[in-house]
Amino acid sequence: MSFYPMISLLVCTLLQITNAVSNAEESQTYIIHMDHSQKPSSFLTHEAWHRSTLTSLMSSSSLADQKNEMLLYSYNHVMHGFSARLTASQLSKLEESPAHVATYPESFGKLLTTHSSKFLGLRRNSGLLLASSSGQDVIIGIIDTGVWPESESFGDRGMSEVPKRWKGTCENGTYFTPSLCNNKLIGARSFSKGLKAAGIKISTKNDFDSPRDWFGHGSHTSSTAAGNHVPGASHFGYAKGTARGVAPRAHVAMYKVAWATDSEKSFASDVLAGMDQAISDGVDIMSLSLGIDFLPYFNDVIAIASLSAIEQGIVVVCAAGNDGKYSTTYNGAPWITTVGAGTLDRTFTATLTLDNGLTVEGTSYFPESVYITDVPLYYGKYNATKAICNTGSLGHNEVAGKVVLCDNTTETPVNGVDFQKKEVERAGGYAGIFMADLSLLEPDDFSIPAIIVPFATGALIREYATQVHTPRVKILSFVHTNLGTKPSPEVAYFSSRGPDPITPGILKPDILAPGVDVLAAVTPNNPCMEVNNYNLVTDYELYSGSSMAAPHVAGVAALLKAVHRKWSPAAIRSAIMTTAYSTANSHTSIQDQWSGLPATPLDFGAGHINPNKAMNPGLVYDMNVQDYIDFLCTLGYNDKQMKAVIRRSQWTCRQPPTELNYPSFVAIFNKTDSPKAKNFSRVVTNVGDDTSIYRAFLEVPRGMRITVEPNSLTFTGKYQQQGFVLNVEIDSDAPKVIYGYLRWVDHHDHMVSSPVVAINN
Repeated sequence: MSFYPMISLLVCTLLQITNAVSNAEESQTYIIHMDHSQKPSSFLTHEAWHRSTLTSLMSSSSLADQKNEMLLYSYNHVMHGFSARLTASQLSKLEESPAHVATYPESFGKLLTTHSSKFLGLRRNSGLLLASSSGQDVIIGIIDTGVWPESESFGDRGMSEVPKRWKGTCENGTYFTPSLCNNKLIGARSFSKGLKAAGIKISTKNDFDSPRDWFGHGSHTSSTAAGNHVPGASHFGYAKGTARGVAPRAHVAMYKVAWATDSEKSFASDVLAGMDQAISDGVDIMSLSLGIDFLPYFNDVIAIASLSAIEQGIVVVCAAGNDGKYSTTYNGAPWITTVGAGTLDRTFTATLTLDNGLTVEGTSYFPESVYITDVPLYYGKYNATKAICNTGSLGHNEVAGKVVLCDNTTETPVNGVDFQKKEVERAGGYAGIFMADLSLLEPDDFSIPAIIVPFATGALIREYATQVHTPRVKILSFVHTNLGTKPSPEVAYFSSRGPDPITPGILKPDILAPGVDVLAAVTPNNPCMEVNNYNLVTDYELYSGSSMAAPHVAGVAALLKAVHRKWSPAAIRSAIMTTAYSTANSHTSIQDQWSGLPATPLDFGAGHINPNKAMNPGLVYDMNVQDYIDFLCTLGYNDKQMKAVIRRSQWTCRQPPTELNYPSFVAIFNKTDSPKAKNFSRVVTNVGDDTSIYRAFLEVPRGMRITVEPNSLTFTGKYQQQGFVLNVEIDSDAPKVIYGYLRWVDHHDHMVSSPVVAINN
């Protein structure tokens, strides 16, 4: 499924220190953040300084043995520093240095489209796809598990030449040569020194020591963002059509930092090295379906590296996470575009017809176009225990060659269907009918013919099975793909929700994008599932996760970058957020897939991404690095913590503190607050018509009041800026989460929408 390494960071700087180290001490990996202003002028490069510093820590007896293995990476862009293997006494000496910023030990983590482009409204001959030439000449850097270069998605038919500004390369490694790159896949590197330093070996039995993808995750995300057109792609017949990425003419560069080894670990030092290299190589967009634990920004390797990328004009897009609960968003730094996962208007089904003529449809991914005809239906009359299909409850003689109907379960409710499916398979049932209003089975769980029906439908089947002496299934057929499913989109049950655990005053996730049953390229080297004792492999597979949602937004960012070359990362994110929609195709508010109840901006952010509207947003809420520094100044960080995040020894905090110019509003109130009111100051930049007048329209629920001053904005030129103040107030007995919208509307079809959320603690 999705890929979510929980990664820690460590940051520290140092000068040359002479000390003998005992060979008996155990070494660990540390990331060392150096104050580059203290580099002695005698060193021409920072790496030379790093190596000399490490050499000075060794005893003469261990110098020859240790000097090659201590330094792992030297970082130049995400921070000035390096990662190295150090003993406790060596580290202790380093921390005495006046140039020291901070130290943290290495940590590790574990692993976390034929229709989605159409669902996003992207058409070849109109809108954003046409205006951007499908993302031509834009470079998307994917930080992930590698790439399968032979996939048709990475073919370069119709691609433009590699941009001359590109500085990257394709490395040589296990089953990977530079010749595998082309005008589509223009860069491929791997980073594993942190992994190897921890004693984890890479072999062809568990991964490839090269940019080649073993797990399939990196191939999936990169082809989702920018895969070329591939006719006839499908998941064993499901979702059949032409697969293509969101930006099919954009170039792809893969940075492999996560590994499908036996330990399934990825390391902060490797992730940092990949991001550092991507900045150096010259990517325009950086997409990460990775996350760290909930850490303050000065400890968060992705937050620190991303701020450096933003400073270089690189748009950074990250997955929000798959924890599916309140206040569990990852990658919530305000300079990152954080993406939640939504559903598509597409379902995959089987059709069941009973002997009495009743025909029903249910969810299925069973990978064979088979028809099961005229087979006995088993329910286990007069034996409730067997009917439930709990583990060990079915006998082979009773269910062999029959379709088994499983009723409610006493197993863990979330995994009940999975337990029942395994029990039917164990007992030798021919096929299974399972009841669940929401199926949590993955496509590769369908190792036997199976259909999942809602409880109401299951009750009709049960009624037939209990009233007929010899109930039978007339036809059970598979591999059906249905479009136009309502309601959609919904917020995926697993998608992480806000408020952000680090900065709850910034609305996260920012945006919702397709993240359920996304078809994209995978690796054909590993079986995706087993059916009838046969291992099945495929070139394209359905994956779900916020990992799948992030590359959709990265692809849209690439299209916008192709049209608006000079827009900042903040302007691109603002355009994406303020043009999003929050109404499903059923003309109701976007719902929560798990509960079926209306979702809130804490679930879907500004709404679901709407690429064609984002091309011409009218107004944007722009920001630069100084704005983010001012934001950090309000968090109470000390000098060392500030240095760790902004990677400089001197900075200025504007006084009085300025508010972050974000395209959404969050007011947090405590029980003792009276009145419960808050003002927000914002500045919008005109990127639409030279002359225009925008008027404020407010959508306000009962228990909430919103005012805007002024309530109209007049622009007489492109890129002119205008400010306004928004006031929000809620009743003392308002719900815990209440929200409305501010929409700036002109007469040229621009609607600049921002959610206004109040949290009543």
